[in-house]
Amino acid sequence: MPITHELPLLVLLPGLDGTGLMFEPLLPFLEGLEALVLRYPAELTSYAECLAFARAQLPADQPFLLLGESFSGPVAIALAAEAPAGLRGLVLCGSFARNPRPALAWTAPFLRALPPARLPPLLLRFLLFGKWHTPALTGLARTMFPQAPAATLKARLLAVLALDHTALLARIRVPVLALCASRDRLVPRAAIRWLRAHLPGLETLTLEGPHWLLQARPQACAQALRDFAERI
Repeated sequence: MPITHELPLLVLLPGLDGTGLMFEPLLPFLEGLEALVLRYPAELTSYAECLAFARAQLPADQPFLLLGESFSGPVAIALAAEAPAGLRGLVLCGSFARNPRPALAWTAPFLRALPPARLPPLLLRFLLFGKWHTPALTGLARTMFPQAPAATLKARLLAVLALDHTALLARIRVPVLALCASRDRLVPRAAIRWLRAHLPGLETLTLEGPHWLLQARPQACAQALRDFAERI
């Protein structure tokens, strides 16, 4: 009989909304991979707060793989830099180590002065799904957004504008995979080039899809995650 190895637990850190609901399309395809979805309380808006929360949820008695989606990539980077016991690998999906659009950092004071507001649904669909939008995904997003207060989203966006975790990359000692979307309208390819320049062992995989890649291409992403988990 062939020897089988139990795969590490997949710890999923959510995007800007923090609810974890947007992982629902991915979960049914994670055959052989047990998943733990972390959900940030709405009052946690800084990277330091999200990091402390996530650190406390990490498994203490089994190997695990960290996945940071978009906003949570820097949280996953910071956790991996701490080399927690059991960590076997890191996946960054549509994410970054520093503000992915540094040219927009000057807008932070203006954004801070504006009242919290939501972007129009059509603009959100354009930015997050593009041509991959479906009634099911639109409905899931419509369910998620009321659970993510506009003030929370604004504060977390401000945290992104001030972010730079580049120095932490040199401390990471586990394999790292970057899942990239070919039509990402939020995180530019320059963010991946920056990661690769400061993390020479970075493995990248580009899939056809939008910023919400795990949602639009769940089966392909699940296969990539299983392959990575088996390799490490």
